[in-house]
Amino acid sequence: MTTEQQPLILGELPSLSKLYMNAAATAARRRLMGFQAASALPHGSHEVRGVRADVANLTAYQHLIGETASDVLPAGFIHALAFPVAMSVLNRDDFPLPLLGMIHLKNRVEQLRAVQFSEPLDVRSWAEDMRGHRAGTQLDVIAEVRSSKDGALLWRGVSTYLAKGVFLPGIDKASTAAAPTAFTPPAPTAVWQLGVDTGRLYAAVSGDFNPIHLSMLSAKALGLPRSIAHGMYLASRALADVGSVKSEAFRWDVAFEAPVYLPARVALEIGTVHSASGSWERSDYVAWHPRSGRKHFSGSVAAL
Repeated sequence: MTTEQQPLILGELPSLSKLYMNAAATAARRRLMGFQAASALPHGSHEVRGVRADVANLTAYQHLIGETASDVLPAGFIHALAFPVAMSVLNRDDFPLPLLGMIHLKNRVEQLRAVQFSEPLDVRSWAEDMRGHRAGTQLDVIAEVRSSKDGALLWRGVSTYLAKGVFLPGIDKASTAAAPTAFTPPAPTAVWQLGVDTGRLYAAVSGDFNPIHLSMLSAKALGLPRSIAHGMYLASRALADVGSVKSEAFRWDVAFEAPVYLPARVALEIGTVHSASGSWERSDYVAWHPRSGRKHFSGSVAAL
């Protein structure tokens, strides 16, 4: 991405429900017409300017995730604000990979300072680095959130997605991601109880009404046995549990391995690592199925 590329300015935040409906129609049309996917990503970015957080929605998000009530936007809430812009990039007619069925692999977020709910924000997103994976094709979707007043970068997220079973011409299958390593569950520091309505509750505060999260029937229609929890709900809840390491400026990483089928119990362990000099600290977290021991996700939070 270069600064010379002019973004496509959108008049308002796209509706995620409309994007998903359009993605379903596009997928059906491509099946009928025998769509030949390109092996390169489209150039350019999408941007929405002057975005403001809704106070009632922020309060509902903080309550659901377990964040302390505050005028400061949680990093996961900022991700939710930027998400429709990112999804609009994946929903372009010339985008080579299908939006529906994308698997969320990992996230890296850098929050450079506290963001107040009253601040107007410019949200910009684009896709880059399409590459091989042992199960298909993966890519990164970048989102940047800047101050509308002075253009300062406040938040930057890199989300990696996988189009499972999609192998494009010109994408080297040898460029595969490593298989998950063996995992032995530690002693949990918390156990979450997630109800069958967890996906619908998070959809209400994030706007992400992807059918795989809403009900057993809608998830089965897309090939899943039951609905699954949103990855960013799980990651954001872990971030809320981390505590003091999460200063005004921090880096937040998460990698997803196995979905959480609802309803569910999720075991979580959080440990803090200190440098020998005491100049920095980092919290590592990992979550797993308490009976099978299968890892759901893991990550870290460190002050910048």
